[in-house]
Amino acid sequence: MEFQLLLLCSVWALGVCAEQEVENLSGLSTNPERDIFVVRENGTTCLMAEFAVRFLIPYDVLALNGIDLITEQTSVAIPRGAQIAGKCGPSESELQISWAAQAFNFHIYFSKEKRVQGSDGKAPEAEVWKINRVQLVYDTSENTHFINAYNPGKHTASTHRLSALVTPAGRSYVCAAQQTLTLISSDHQKGVTVSIYDIQIQPFDINADFVFSEPYKCVTDQREQLEQTLPLVLGLILGLIIVITISVYHFHLKLNAAHTQQPTLPRDRSLYKNM
Repeated sequence: MEFQLLLLCSVWALGVCAEQEVENLSGLSTNPERDIFVVRENGTTCLMAEFAVRFLIPYDVLALNGIDLITEQTSVAIPRGAQIAGKCGPSESELQISWAAQAFNFHIYFSKEKRVQGSDGKAPEAEVWKINRVQLVYDTSENTHFINAYNPGKHTASTHRLSALVTPAGRSYVCAAQQTLTLISSDHQKGVTVSIYDIQIQPFDINADFVFSEPYKCVTDQREQLEQTLPLVLGLILGLIIVITISVYHFHLKLNAAHTQQPTLPRDRSLYKNM
């Protein structure tokens, strides 16, 4: 009995030692659509997420004939006053966001794993983190967004076998471009669209409080940066070619002019005395 009591006290003490705090810092964002969420453990940041997100949720309404059902869609964003919760772990982390009196609950699950680099499978393993699951619980009885919803109630929309935002361990994922996920809802298998953009997320290995680690840019941003830089590089190369061409032409003209002004000596030596 004493051993069990001691064990319970130890578990309780561990829970206190690993106390976690959450902060919604969205009010600090200069973009009204971008949210900032922080999870802290023992006074140190263990998960940071900054992103803008919008949900496109289909729901049924009764047609004017009172018999048929029509599918409508509502667009939902996370408000500034959303409540958050979170969990941090060595290989699994979680961020939970809820708003509108718990009518909406958005969950993002992160995991860390080792992957073999290279297509041949011979390269050494590298540790990465990713989003392995996204879930949205929504209540169509919330009449601000779901107007005249038929048979209102709670539904759960989730991803299946997700591997998104794969990022090397110890780095933060950065992407300005829009990332789109489709969740399958318990409401007759309807597809809920989640559009996330202007992203910077890091759920593991944060070294400094409230500071992201080295960014890892998404492929779309890298491509866009290349598309923006390439015309500048080509312009510089073309300008350099033009300068070189003009310089060579100018040198050629000076060389011809010097050759034309040089006096021509007669080939017949008998003519030298008349010079």
